[in-house]
Amino acid sequence: MNNEMKDPAYIADALIAQDIDAYLLKHQHKTMLRFITCGSVDDGKSTLIGRLLYDSKMIFEDQLASLESDSKVVGTQGGEIDFALLVDGLAAEREQGITIDVAYRFFATDKRKFIVADTPGHEQYTRNMVTGASTADLAVILIDARQGVLTQTRRHSYLVNLLGIKNVVLAVNKMDLVDYSAERFYDIVADYSHFAKQIGMDSFLPIPISGLKGDNIVEKSANMPWYQGPTLLGHLEEAPVSDQQMLEHPFRMAVQWVNRPNLDFRGFAGQISAGVVRPGDAIRVLPSGKTTTVKSIVTYDGELEKAVAGQSITLTFADEIDCSRGDVIVQSDEPCEVADQFEATLVWTAEQEMLPGRPYLLKIGTQMVTATVTEPKYEVNVNTLDHLASKTLGLNAIGVVNISTDRPIPFEAYAQNVDLGGFILIDRMTNATVAAGMIHFALRRSQNIHWQALDVNREAHAALKNQKPAVIWFTGLSGSGKSTIANIVEKKLHALGKHTFLLDGDNIRHGLNRDLGFTDADRVENIRRVGEVAKLMADAGLIVLTAFISPFRSERQMVRDLMLPGEFVEVFVDTPLEVAEARDVKGLYKKARSGQLKNFTGIDSPYEQPQQAELTVNTVDLTPEEAAERIVQYVLREMS
Repeated sequence: MNNEMKDPAYIADALIAQDIDAYLLKHQHKTMLRFITCGSVDDGKSTLIGRLLYDSKMIFEDQLASLESDSKVVGTQGGEIDFALLVDGLAAEREQGITIDVAYRFFATDKRKFIVADTPGHEQYTRNMVTGASTADLAVILIDARQGVLTQTRRHSYLVNLLGIKNVVLAVNKMDLVDYSAERFYDIVADYSHFAKQIGMDSFLPIPISGLKGDNIVEKSANMPWYQGPTLLGHLEEAPVSDQQMLEHPFRMAVQWVNRPNLDFRGFAGQISAGVVRPGDAIRVLPSGKTTTVKSIVTYDGELEKAVAGQSITLTFADEIDCSRGDVIVQSDEPCEVADQFEATLVWTAEQEMLPGRPYLLKIGTQMVTATVTEPKYEVNVNTLDHLASKTLGLNAIGVVNISTDRPIPFEAYAQNVDLGGFILIDRMTNATVAAGMIHFALRRSQNIHWQALDVNREAHAALKNQKPAVIWFTGLSGSGKSTIANIVEKKLHALGKHTFLLDGDNIRHGLNRDLGFTDADRVENIRRVGEVAKLMADAGLIVLTAFISPFRSERQMVRDLMLPGEFVEVFVDTPLEVAEARDVKGLYKKARSGQLKNFTGIDSPYEQPQQAELTVNTVDLTPEEAAERIVQYVLREMS
């Protein structure tokens, strides 16, 4: 057989030429295994992938032998595959001198198709490993036979187990560099077994390999006759895939969009995450709980008698019930839970640390909600598995937290359903993904606490006071004049017969917020508490004035979101830093400059100016009295 005939492009052409229908049918019904390669730096991940890509072409040779006498050889360019290129699984890294997030490669054998995610081994790229693992059915954890189990090996193994990947291969690589030593292999397996037991990893398959030489990759190695297990590719071809495993679960499908090509058709499209559905099945739409039956299962190729996990379909209902994007269609007699408070594990992936109490966007399935995160219950040390006390989470940290969402959402524990239990957190200001999370369970209080309807509502309170409730939120640097102006505004409104209350930053810290400091996390919690108090006072019909630095736009937006449209008035007291520092009525800037006062806004802690404040008053050009009068006139004009 010449080199040209070994080229996969020629092989595919020859198979197609012989029997195109048989070829297409065969490949159409192959299963797809998604797997990830991970481990420490220089453990040989890219080399292993290159070897798999290079050697997988050999599976066609037996087929090709029977075609040589029957098929006309079609010339192709290139001859032998360049193994040096395939070995470099991230060729662009070599060209650009950078580490790419995740490199995905596709290959196929006679039995199965594969998508492999090659992820960086460096600790700072742990978030990229999580990305690659989030859709994987199997993980290949590589260990350099010379190095043994390292910190990053433990980190990646912990994450693989946390992400619910049950099929794990421990590939002890570079066995050629330790003279194919069985003793060295078994020592590493024993060391890893001890760690695997600690993290609750039920089982793993150890395979001694050499990615460079090809030992135990596709064929059994003559250099290691003491190993009697499967080859790596042999195991990959037989490993179960997630879609097959999810067939036994009750039916679940998150609605991606409502399909209405015409007035006579209304369908609900999405991908089935678990179970089986048939026309006539009783289903329930969550979170509303409305029930009906499936009228038909529609696809591009026509209607189906049955659809299973992994398929993308459109369902039509026998009855007209409300259902929209983000809802989850479930088996009626086995619905999933609905709640708004959860315990979850977070893997923090952002450079900026997590700020408890800050509102983030939470995306789960096809639904997006607003969520807040509590101070971590604990952070996990992946080396020792100790639970560490922590007030926040930094880059690549793993912690257990409670999460509250602004409305109930359908979910399942991540261990049961990855699609309905896994989520990401997104920064509302930058739209950057900051964390990946896995739900454990709903908090009992989410089921036990219900909103109590009251007969005397906020409208009744406001009517009694003959005014419209409002929150006038003064923000600006320390020394800008917020408290002074707010005090004058309240006196003027009080004199006009308005019912008001002033919440001042320093005063609140003497009581309600006396336990908080001035770290970013404490500042967020400070504003969260004040925002909730201001909302309650507005519900009582009051005009509430608040004077807080409130340095972050995200928290000011959080308070705005608590209020009805038009009831939140942001007043930016615009005073340049040099002017505020020159005033320094309390002597705080002097202490901050000398290093006696840490986390001081404007010096070593940021202040984010409002971008669309309802009012801006410049205290360089206006006296406090003039600024206050301008605010009062705005309130009388807009809030009457």
